[in-house]
Amino acid sequence: MAPEQLLRMKGVSKSYYRNKVLRNVDFTLDKGQILGLVGENGAGKSTLMNILFGMTVIHETGGYEGSILIEGKKVRFDSPFDALKAGIGMVHQEFSLIPGFSVAENVVLNRESTNYNFLVEAFGDRLRTLDHGAMLERSQKAIDKLKVTLDPNTLISELPVGYKQFTEIAREIDKENTKLLVLDEPTATLTESEAEILLASMRRLAGLGISIIFISHRLQEIIDVCDKIVVLRDGEVVCNTTPSETDIMCIATLMVGRDISTAFARNEPSGRNIGEPILSVDHLWVDMPGETVRDVSFEVREREIFGIGGLAGQGKLGVANGIMGMFPAGGNVTFLGQPITLNEPTSALKAGISAVYEDRRGVGLLLEEPTSWNIIFTALQMQGRFLKPILGGLANIRDEVAISQCAKDYIKLLNIKCVNENQRVQDLSGGNQQKVCLAKAFETRPRLLFVAEPTRGIDVGAKKMVLDALKKYNEEYGTTIVMVSSELEELRSICDRIAIVDSGHIAGILPATAPSTEFGILMLGVEKHEEKVS
Repeated sequence: MAPEQLLRMKGVSKSYYRNKVLRNVDFTLDKGQILGLVGENGAGKSTLMNILFGMTVIHETGGYEGSILIEGKKVRFDSPFDALKAGIGMVHQEFSLIPGFSVAENVVLNRESTNYNFLVEAFGDRLRTLDHGAMLERSQKAIDKLKVTLDPNTLISELPVGYKQFTEIAREIDKENTKLLVLDEPTATLTESEAEILLASMRRLAGLGISIIFISHRLQEIIDVCDKIVVLRDGEVVCNTTPSETDIMCIATLMVGRDISTAFARNEPSGRNIGEPILSVDHLWVDMPGETVRDVSFEVREREIFGIGGLAGQGKLGVANGIMGMFPAGGNVTFLGQPITLNEPTSALKAGISAVYEDRRGVGLLLEEPTSWNIIFTALQMQGRFLKPILGGLANIRDEVAISQCAKDYIKLLNIKCVNENQRVQDLSGGNQQKVCLAKAFETRPRLLFVAEPTRGIDVGAKKMVLDALKKYNEEYGTTIVMVSSELEELRSICDRIAIVDSGHIAGILPATAPSTEFGILMLGVEKHEEKVS
């Protein structure tokens, strides 16, 4: 029996003003199939899914060309509500959860279970009361399908990032008529074990007849879980294949249009000029939900690239957030021999420390402002730069020419894909938003830069560009860098030393050239190491 086709995209094209972002995209997806959609940041993946889901940004910018067929019938959704009614669910790369609500309340949001009471007869359904028991039961049922340990009563604000992702997916699973599920980078925030759980859940859902479009930069996951693969480059389908007909290196090369086999090869610079300790952290504790730091001590040397790794939820993200004053913290931190006042965000900034945070949309960006303003905002606010005097020095105004040129320089340096420097940041892809965060931090010209998950959610070509930019600023400008990442091989590719955080403590500090098995032992908490020096 031939498989039944659920989705067909035929000749789909889209332009934003004069910028053509999609060109004649064609592919099909059968019921119960998992399709891997891959491409560089800016290749058009998110735009294509926005078209499928009826997002308002598509209609506000002139609509699209081509056609979409669901179960053989042509559709053109005017809003996401139309897509939801048609059985299409979408988990976006950036969360859409309400922090003050519980997991259960988020899972059933806008579809709550209610109780009938006598007031309904007089005043209508508005007087129905919430059936909390049924809501908990529904959310637990959806969570059980994912096979994760997640309490439905927990507030979203108290969850680590990975479990927020599971909550988003559970919400889509709870919908009764879901035929097609779009997952945009669902494993980007997950540990390896959590990702394996999710991939197994995807297979089970496909077995139930639910089709899935899986967008991911983790190409091994694409190979492992998908039935077919569509590769986009510069808005066009350059390959439509299956996992049995290709491999990771072939997909990556198709994505970027060049050989990337040496993307993360370690290139030891000659004559590394690492100085004396510049940052000293003693008995630091940080009360960050899901990333609690209990007692951390280490030193970072001048002009060093120092890595902090570890599994999700063990505290690695809490270190930088505590020092930068984002969460309650205690202990002692000194920089250049001077104390940093914890719980005071401006203290570290004034001392010459900047940060690129893991939550780029929530902390790092002014979403409705142009790219240029985002890049220079902190330098202007904290350092008084990009201002020019008027009226003989009685007042200052923004130097728009300097701001524009600065933004253009970073757009070229980091290959930020945008219409121009005036495009709003919220209209950029996730990976390009990450590059804007990096540019903003670079422009403050810090002595020390914390960078948390700098390559999360971006493609292999962009990852290399980001890592190369970090190395460039370290080598050419002497910027000391502390890089926090879940990707051990990325840390090993550019760092001098790497500290592994386990259960809120430093499990050990090793040179980046140490065997990966030694880092693995530290991550698993099997053995505690004192720092080894090469």
